[in-house]
Amino acid sequence: MMINELPIVKKHYQGKVRDIYDLGTELLIVTSDRISAFDVVFPNLIPNKGKILNQISVNFFKTTGDIIPNHFITDVIEEYPSELHPFKKELEDRSMLVKKTRVVPFECIVRGYITGSAWSEYKSRGTVNNTIIAEDMQESQRFPKPIFTPSTKAEEGHDINISYAELLDRIDKNLAEQLRDKSIELYKFGADMLKPKGIILADTKFEFGTLNGKLYLIDEMLTPDSSRFWDINEYEVGKTPKSFDKQYIRDYISATGWDKKPPAPELPEDVITKTYEKYYTAYKSIVGVQAKEWDIE
Repeated sequence: MMINELPIVKKHYQGKVRDIYDLGTELLIVTSDRISAFDVVFPNLIPNKGKILNQISVNFFKTTGDIIPNHFITDVIEEYPSELHPFKKELEDRSMLVKKTRVVPFECIVRGYITGSAWSEYKSRGTVNNTIIAEDMQESQRFPKPIFTPSTKAEEGHDINISYAELLDRIDKNLAEQLRDKSIELYKFGADMLKPKGIILADTKFEFGTLNGKLYLIDEMLTPDSSRFWDINEYEVGKTPKSFDKQYIRDYISATGWDKKPPAPELPEDVITKTYEKYYTAYKSIVGVQAKEWDIE
């Protein structure tokens, strides 16, 4: 895609999954089909993954504005600057026009259940994000109430989990409280909305930015890349439930013995297909009858 050659684009930034084009006071975010795990991008693409992630985020940005404002402006190509209209085929369903904010350099993770790195830390030290957990817990058990577990946001390499107390040492107290409270409120919204659809929201990650002194939700929201989605019918305390997210990739690649350092290995076709099926299942469950179908190119 050659959008960065257009005069309207001031700057182009490529993240692990998203390509961000600076339009001045606005940004164009294009979600690719790339997939990453352990902060490393794999050489393979997952068909239509970018469209799935983008459409899920658009769905939630449109329905959570009463909780906190977000950066979403539109995903209708005809409402983009005219210079972008010739790229409708490339942008359709996988892009959005958003407000440009100053990114808060922390990832805001909310955990409703103990799993993943939280479970590993708890088993070894009895803590989650360096905070003591008083309860005697089993793997995949639900916390008495959702917990806020922030991390640093690294440009390169791995993010580092920190406690809320450590977050308070690094940023303004009022901002830290907003990040915590709004993240938990958004998690509860997502968990309550997904449960009747047969999905448990085990944990999820939010990102925020500021604009004119106001906090905005940015990036993506409640996607299979930023969340753990469990099949409610497979859930059992003490075990890792069937998921609809990239945990499948993490589990597969961990079993290969890869050292989790670049370059990432090639993914077999069956793993690519299975990953796509999991992502599409999550998308269809979330969006319902409005879910789109795309050809696999």
